[in-house]
Amino acid sequence: MAVGRVGSGGHVLVVGSTMIDLVAYTQRVPEAGETIVGDRFQMGFGGKGANQAVMAALAGSRVTMVNAVGEDSYGEMTVSNLGSYGVDTEHVHVVPGESGVAPIWVEPDGTNRIIIVPGANNGLTAEMATDAVASYADLSVVVGQLEVPQAATAAGFTEARSRGVLTVLNPAPAADLEAGLLAVTDWLIPNEVEFGLLADGAEPDDASLMAFAERTGTRLLVTLGGEGVAVVRVDGSVSRIAADMVEAVDTTGAGDAFVGSFVAGLAAGLDETAAIRLGMTCAGESVTRPGTQTSFPSRGRCVEIMAACS
Repeated sequence: MAVGRVGSGGHVLVVGSTMIDLVAYTQRVPEAGETIVGDRFQMGFGGKGANQAVMAALAGSRVTMVNAVGEDSYGEMTVSNLGSYGVDTEHVHVVPGESGVAPIWVEPDGTNRIIIVPGANNGLTAEMATDAVASYADLSVVVGQLEVPQAATAAGFTEARSRGVLTVLNPAPAADLEAGLLAVTDWLIPNEVEFGLLADGAEPDDASLMAFAERTGTRLLVTLGGEGVAVVRVDGSVSRIAADMVEAVDTTGAGDAFVGSFVAGLAAGLDETAAIRLGMTCAGESVTRPGTQTSFPSRGRCVEIMAACS
């Protein structure tokens, strides 16, 4: 198992997606063939990769983003937004076509439904990911998701593994995992729905979690929404850590807030339990505000949370 190096906040490299979020807030979602009037609309920046990169940067990590955007205004806006958070965009490539978008419906209780249209994200190649990872000698963690081609993420993870760098995969949206990607993944972090899809419909009980971790050969952490998280420890046992009770307004991006701050914690040298608590606190605060990246805790607040978790 690879071990992340500790630095001043650590260096996190994200091989992942960028999207423009098109969010409609509505009292209920429409039935098939029905048109309804929504309450309000918000356009923002998203994509699981970008969200996790922003959260890791807010939590104190040096962050590099590896991605492909389109030749359009959305692509220009995406690069500018990442830069505003201090994320290194040297390895964000402009490719032919349109940038990714994510239409989102949010109901009053915070429940969301999301359709992603990857667009230029599909143009991210294995060579781009490998070159990015090889460009840095100080990486602590490399993070990936499933909104870009698995071959690109696998290539980045393979290069990271060759350098003794920790790899973390958030398998979302859920899809069959290619064997080559799974083989170079240290931590696997699905939510409970994704876990069920990956584990042939299994519920996230202790026996299923232990069996899945053994079968995949990964460290396994499953996020359970308001129930907190379940993590399979190094010794194979399962620990469950409860979440703080909050009143959810919008759950969009909460999983990304967790993953981004969790890896920032690992990169900063926190033990896994402290990193989990950091992730849960950041995710819990994010659901109390509307939006995605705009709902994440501020840098100053992240400093306070990090200190409380250390």
